Amino acid sequence: MGPAIGDRELKRMDPEVAGALELELKREREFVNLIASENYASLAVLAAQGSILTNKYAEGYPGNRYYSGCEAVDIAERLAVSRAKELFGCEHANVQPHAGVQANMAAYVCSLKPGDTMMAMDLTCGGHLSHGAASSFSGKLYKAVHYGVDRETEMIDYDLVAEIARKEEPRLIVAGCSSYPRRLDFEAFRRIADDVGALLMVDMAHFGGLVVGGVHPDPVPYADYVTGTTHKTLRGPRGGLVLTRESNRERLDSVVFPGMQGGPLMHVVAAKAVCFKEALQPEFKLYQETIVTNAKALCEKMGSEGFRIVSGGTETHLFLIDLRQNGLSGKEAQDVLESVGINVNMNEIPYDETPPTVTCGIRIGTPAVTTRGMRPEHMDTLGGLISRALKEREKESVLADVREKVRGLLAGFPLYPELD
Repeated sequence: MGPAIGDRELKRMDPEVAGALELELKREREFVNLIASENYASLAVLAAQGSILTNKYAEGYPGNRYYSGCEAVDIAERLAVSRAKELFGCEHANVQPHAGVQANMAAYVCSLKPGDTMMAMDLTCGGHLSHGAASSFSGKLYKAVHYGVDRETEMIDYDLVAEIARKEEPRLIVAGCSSYPRRLDFEAFRRIADDVGALLMVDMAHFGGLVVGGVHPDPVPYADYVTGTTHKTLRGPRGGLVLTRESNRERLDSVVFPGMQGGPLMHVVAAKAVCFKEALQPEFKLYQETIVTNAKALCEKMGSEGFRIVSGGTETHLFLIDLRQNGLSGKEAQDVLESVGINVNMNEIPYDETPPTVTCGIRIGTPAVTTRGMRPEHMDTLGGLISRALKEREKESVLADVREKVRGLLAGFPLYPELD
């Protein structure tokens, strides 16, 4: 059943849901997406994810399933695993985790017992909820201790990380982040882990694509477990994966299934296989290089417009703006920019004391606009529009003009024209 037939059937059976899909396509086309954790999957990925493989239960692993009739899904999963191993140069890959948090959970269960100490980056300094936040399963099951960033440089002080590790003696150290704009030193994390007898896990959910593109250090040679997602810089379907050494294969696979999941989502696994094949193409490296170049260009433009950049710059796909001196909160900035057709997300800055529903900053990322074809020269235009909207947010005539200019910019970068 081809996509066109499926679209017609959806409109016939459920016009309300079909309308929601059409509305989302319209929104994605008409907004500049600067949310660092989002991207646009290819039509090939969308086709695989919306495929007939959603019908198949496949508990277990290729060649060892608990259901019959798994020949086709075995092909898809073997392709996903072999391509992930080639892409990241690892010995084993488990592609079944439904999302990044499940991937993290699998690595934790492989490494820790309930009550053990884990150490990770503090949420307000760029970490993730699943890195031991009190509201997360990780903060409830394990004793979580955190490292942050230096208050002056707003970058990781590895000597301080080592000091905390020696004091707390964690069983697992987590390196990884969701809003830290600098490269991570995995060799330093490995030394710290070895010094205190800890395992090392790297959560590369955000920067996995940058690793593939050679514009971020590679965690695989240093980490016991590497977790990630396939839908951010990797530009694939929403889902997770875990990479590890061959010696950990049996343990990891048994933790994922039957330890914490039942049947894998085989349509998503197939879409992951497509995503990995796309990432193995030579042009993917150029794409990742452009993501970083765009982020630096937009970051520099915002700095030149008088906005304070957290840590003074970026080395990755994202950066943070501290809005306190500009007289507005992250939530206010997010809403103003949405009103002119630009999506960003409010985000805590280091040692932010405002509620996470308010925040002192915004996070800006360039994967999605790079997918649409924008280059550094467009970042200068875009930065000017963001600045004007935020500085003159009380003037509706200015916001209307910015909104029109955003539409004009996007007209040169059509999204999914094949769907028309």
